[in-house]
Amino acid sequence: MKATGTYTVKKWEESTYQQMAPEKKMTKASVEYGFTGEIDGTGLVEYVMFYAHFDQTNQHASSASYVGLIYFDGILSGKSGSFVLEDNGAFEGGAAQSTLRIAKGSGTGQLVGIHGSGTYLANQDGCQIELEYDFK
Repeated sequence: MKATGTYTVKKWEESTYQQMAPEKKMTKASVEYGFTGEIDGTGLVEYVMFYAHFDQTNQHASSASYVGLIYFDGILSGKSGSFVLEDNGAFEGGAAQSTLRIAKGSGTGQLVGIHGSGTYLANQDGCQIELEYDFK
């Protein structure tokens, strides 16, 4: 099965925990997403990020890699419940692109047994997410 949607950033709180050089650092971010479409609900995520280049005057000119765990709670193609997405991505040229994997055993409610993978892309045109999934 396939589901698509869009999302917006509802909250982004980021702090540096290791300054490596003036333009290199490691950060942690607590983020909340709002999803709409066939993927409809809330996503809470904790990210750990490495900025190979951080531009203080124009953050969209920065370059970073990140990993995170997204807790999704809502409705996926008409089924309600929650699950966890493992997020591995990069931010480059003003765009964030990620590969997602549904964490084994994380589904609850009508989403028990869910497994699969997906992608998301956030750029100047908006934020899109796509999941390919099934149930065991």
